[in-house]
Amino acid sequence: MSTTLFDKVWDAHVVRKIEDGPDVFFIDRHFIHEVTSPVAFLGLESRGLTVKYPDKTFATADHNTPTINQHLPVKDPLSANQLATLERNAEKHGIIHWGLGNEHNGIVHVIGPEHGITLPGTTIVCGDSHTSTHGAFGAIAFGIGTSEVEMVLSSQCIMQPKPKKMRININGKLGFGVGPKDVALFIISQLTTSGATGYFVEYSGDVFEQMSMEGRMTVCNLSIEMGARGGMIAPDETTYTYLKGRQFAPKGQDWDKALAYWKTLKTDEGAEFDKEFNFEASQIEPMITFGTNPGMGIGISKDIPLAQEVSGGKATYDKSLDYMGFHEGEAMKNKKIDYVFLGSCTNGRIEDFRAFASIVNGRKKAAHVTAWLVPGSHIVEQQIKKEGILDILEEAGFELRQPGCSACLAMNDDKVPAGKYAVSTSNRNFEGRQGPGSRTLLASPLMAAAAAVTGKVTDPRDLL
Repeated sequence: MSTTLFDKVWDAHVVRKIEDGPDVFFIDRHFIHEVTSPVAFLGLESRGLTVKYPDKTFATADHNTPTINQHLPVKDPLSANQLATLERNAEKHGIIHWGLGNEHNGIVHVIGPEHGITLPGTTIVCGDSHTSTHGAFGAIAFGIGTSEVEMVLSSQCIMQPKPKKMRININGKLGFGVGPKDVALFIISQLTTSGATGYFVEYSGDVFEQMSMEGRMTVCNLSIEMGARGGMIAPDETTYTYLKGRQFAPKGQDWDKALAYWKTLKTDEGAEFDKEFNFEASQIEPMITFGTNPGMGIGISKDIPLAQEVSGGKATYDKSLDYMGFHEGEAMKNKKIDYVFLGSCTNGRIEDFRAFASIVNGRKKAAHVTAWLVPGSHIVEQQIKKEGILDILEEAGFELRQPGCSACLAMNDDKVPAGKYAVSTSNRNFEGRQGPGSRTLLASPLMAAAAAVTGKVTDPRDLL
């Protein structure tokens, strides 16, 4: 019987099926951070339980961390307490912990892959919605709530209903200046933010096969923004090359054995999906959002749609445009911006900084623009320096900050002021996401770079 990639991985991890209920599902890797884990550990203590498999859990500090002067005590008392609590809990239960100052520290969904913790065919959870990132390796990865974090810590299992299956095929070759972030924002604009609710998505076709692992991670990261439980891409030579030699990846004969298994992780010919979509790469151009959810995105050459052209109702649409200070039928191109953010678990990897540098090289940052360039990890930070990217950035008038989630969400010091416009490479543009009253335009690293040097929304193809 023909089987999908998703079914192969899911079914291999079902410990027990509950009739008319969820599956008891085994978890191979559990990532934790300082925000969603403290209450889960308190729950363990109240029940007299310990962490069942500490070696399968990995802790890092990222959400509340400052991105400057990380060698100094954290000023915000709540953040400082959460960071200290994570460290204490990790030490008490024998969990690997990469806190501030540790060379392995960084955003949870960046450090997992770059250390080889994320592997094909595994199941991965974290108390963070963008855990879907790890699906780029052919893993089943999804975010969980605090009570579920406690469940996994205590039993290494979780109770989950099996999602439906969706496949999104994009064939052809992407155009000049079009990258993975544009692909993801295009898909969400077509399906809307609820179009994949209840589904696990497999991305298939020429476009994804041609992508780097960094690009695949960007696409899978944003699966959650169209309502999907997660997204995944079948592992291939690109995957194996990326993983080989990394710290936690298999070595020697274990590598050979793992590789033989990984090569079976693909959807069989004739396997059926509950829903399927087909797009052509030629349909996609550099994307920019204009509203207050990631589905409100358009190609840079297009105008903001009229209310009758979109779903969701006119009142909701008007409210969104009013918050953004935009109007129906306006062009996004040439709108003045105030902030640029390069980073997050969506676009904080070395490939993203290479793309940004390709635009700003030989140019200068616009005087009125505040730019936060935040690597996703210390490893990315070192690559930026080693490859000479830091020199390009500094020559153009930019500063590099230290790793962390930064301005992706308003949980640390990097907040966009009310009423200001930020071209952001992160994943959400909800009202107040980057600070109370802030206005977020989601875009690719190339689009962010173009805005940073011109001070306005600019088609990156004009500067490449």
